[in-house]
Amino acid sequence: MPARGSAEWKGDVPSGTGTFTAGDSIRGGYTYKSRFEDGPGSNPEQLIAAAHAACFSMALSNLLAQAGSPPESVHTDATVTLRPVDGVPTITKIELVTVGRVPGMDDATFSAHASAAKAGCPVSRALAGVPEITLEASLAQ
Repeated sequence: MPARGSAEWKGDVPSGTGTFTAGDSIRGGYTYKSRFEDGPGSNPEQLIAAAHAACFSMALSNLLAQAGSPPESVHTDATVTLRPVDGVPTITKIELVTVGRVPGMDDATFSAHASAAKAGCPVSRALAGVPEITLEASLAQ
């Protein structure tokens, strides 16, 4: 099933505005300030972070269930870093931090499943060109 999104930008980059839609219900606006400074609004990198966190959490939950340890929950935060490289804005790093509630599982086993999910989730695979994708995986206390 294809996933759909759209965006429109109006005006020049420093003073213009953009809007985006993802699927049927996600809508937002973005500006130069919300993307490259600390202004209000959204930006494409936040959408990438949310997509990566969602895909990774689902992939990890699936791997845990297939291994006979269905999780109570898997929560993942993703941070996408955008920096200039040779004068061009570039995603240089994605940090994944995941915490699972998996009864009866030890940290080493959880970390191994998390590493497999990072390697196999479709969004991780799509973002393979990002120079650094880190993973911090732990079980909830």
